[in-house]
Amino acid sequence: MSLNPSETAIVLIEFQNDFTTEGGIFHGAVKGVMDATDMLNNAAETVKEAREAGINVIHVPISFTDDYHEVTPNPYGIMKGVVDNGAFKKNTWGTEFAEPLAPLSGEIVIEGKRSFCGFASTNLDFVLRSRGIKNIALAGYLTNCCVESTMRTAYDKGYNVISLTDCCATLSQEEHDNAIKNDFPMFSQPMTHTDFIAILKNEAALDLKGKGYE
Repeated sequence: MSLNPSETAIVLIEFQNDFTTEGGIFHGAVKGVMDATDMLNNAAETVKEAREAGINVIHVPISFTDDYHEVTPNPYGIMKGVVDNGAFKKNTWGTEFAEPLAPLSGEIVIEGKRSFCGFASTNLDFVLRSRGIKNIALAGYLTNCCVESTMRTAYDKGYNVISLTDCCATLSQEEHDNAIKNDFPMFSQPMTHTDFIAILKNEAALDLKGKGYE
């Protein structure tokens, strides 16, 4: 299966300074996996090739007001970590895009992400369907949180989902590897960025296959 550029989008999840850049609130937490996968450079190379191929590039940042009144008054789990650390506040350096992956003029930036699935509180599904998108490739943070949550919903909504395994990062190598090994194959076609680029260049075909039940 080849990818029709007009029916394909690369969805970039939270390539923002609080994750990507020294001094970002959660940068220290994800830096180990980022370095191990070289995910920023891989993602930048993939986006460059996607743009040249005419693939839609869609950015999905997250942000909150200063008092986080959009979320539950008693956050727990990972959202508690966001609130307690004061991360991803609107109109701050932490929510700005990492420079190698900042949107170009005409590219879509999805607004309203306040939770972890890219579809949950946004118009991402409307944007994708209105542009005739059938295939989406996912990259970003966190491997086992926002990327995986978005992946599962995209799968349920009937998209052909590709996950770019070396364009993601999370809080530990163990969590990253576990998600890619055990979860990604159930809801997507996992591949490296080089394999994806080869498909974009028609040097390889996309073989959609699922893990299934064993």
